[in-house]
Amino acid sequence: MKARRDVFQAIADPTRRAMIGLLASQTLTLNTVAENFQMSQPAVSKHMRILAECGLVEIVKLGRERHCQARLGALEEVARWAEQYRLFWNNRLDTLQNLLKDED
Repeated sequence: MKARRDVFQAIADPTRRAMIGLLASQTLTLNTVAENFQMSQPAVSKHMRILAECGLVEIVKLGRERHCQARLGALEEVARWAEQYRLFWNNRLDTLQNLLKDED
């Protein structure tokens, strides 16, 4: 049984992050997505398949074309994960700022 990919695996690759960015504001055909990258069509398809497996992209076949649309809600998992570190570092930096003020 193949393990399901997660959103962190998808965004770990800069090409996939660029593809998400490209699709964030518009639906594009797979061929149009491929035109924006200097790689083979099969390589683009593989990246898009990974994004779809992670729930970041929906690919719908309409006739002969496959239309790709971003599903950015899956990035909420990343936002929640990053938020804990943002809070941690904000608290640490506030403490440092207070220590520096006390020295003055």
